[in-house]
Amino acid sequence: MNGAPTSPIRLPLDEQLDCLRAVLSRNEILTEVLDRAAKLDLPGWYVTAGCLFQTVWNVATDRPPTEGIKDYDLFYFDAGDLSWAAEDAVIRAGREVFAGLSAEVEIRNEARVHLWYEEKFGVPCPPHDSTEAAIDSFAATTCCLGVRVEPDGRWRVYAPHGLSDVFGLVVRPNPVLAPRSVYETKTARWREQWPGLTVLDWP
Repeated sequence: MNGAPTSPIRLPLDEQLDCLRAVLSRNEILTEVLDRAAKLDLPGWYVTAGCLFQTVWNVATDRPPTEGIKDYDLFYFDAGDLSWAAEDAVIRAGREVFAGLSAEVEIRNEARVHLWYEEKFGVPCPPHDSTEAAIDSFAATTCCLGVRVEPDGRWRVYAPHGLSDVFGLVVRPNPVLAPRSVYETKTARWREQWPGLTVLDWP
């Protein structure tokens, strides 16, 4: 056993963070999105959700780091102007910044989510007070992960439920906002792509 590599699940949190950055850096599209997103200088921004944990799943299962990743979510938080016009202006600016990437970057102002969430998902969403609060509301705790690059080049990682489930390919429900149907639809799709996942039942 001496000298055997330690699973990231068993590492202290600081070493898990180093491992996370090393793994995510293997996704060259993701690192490019992070670098370009920093230039937009959006308030409270994070690249978040599927593009992060699915990169980890791909690397853990010996797949190309970008395989199966539909898009790259860029969240920010600006409560100063909740109009669609203001958000659309940011989206259009993002199209220029991300032009030429071989992936779609979806930009959303999380201060506006409560204005459209119920119509789309059938349940009301209280107004978020930060990007972090929006990340907290994802249907699975495994999805609750955000990364951004600070002006000094340091990676800021938001992971309210830790990283062990992400590295362990465990999907755990987070029944705080999204309905059960959203969780089950997502996990069914993920199981097809990553059959080694452990998907825990909705409570």
